[in-house]
Amino acid sequence: MLKLRLTRTGRKKQPTYRLVVIEHSTRRDGRPVDLVGYYNPSTKESNFKVEKIQQWLKNGVQPSDTVASLLRKAQIIE
Repeated sequence: MLKLRLTRTGRKKQPTYRLVVIEHSTRRDGRPVDLVGYYNPSTKESNFKVEKIQQWLKNGVQPSDTVASLLRKAQIIE
């Protein structure tokens, strides 16, 4: 089962996250199927590829709780 999850990047104590489509059993920083955006929690900056995200959601990919709340704030999902 594929999921929309965040993977951690960035330096120590300065995290940034990539929004990826990944197999649910893969470790957090494992190889993703597709990269669909990023999120920086310190500046609240985000960049999402809306068309790709909507296509993956139509194909049955489930977002994690955190990703779902980020997508709701960006008004990509209800």
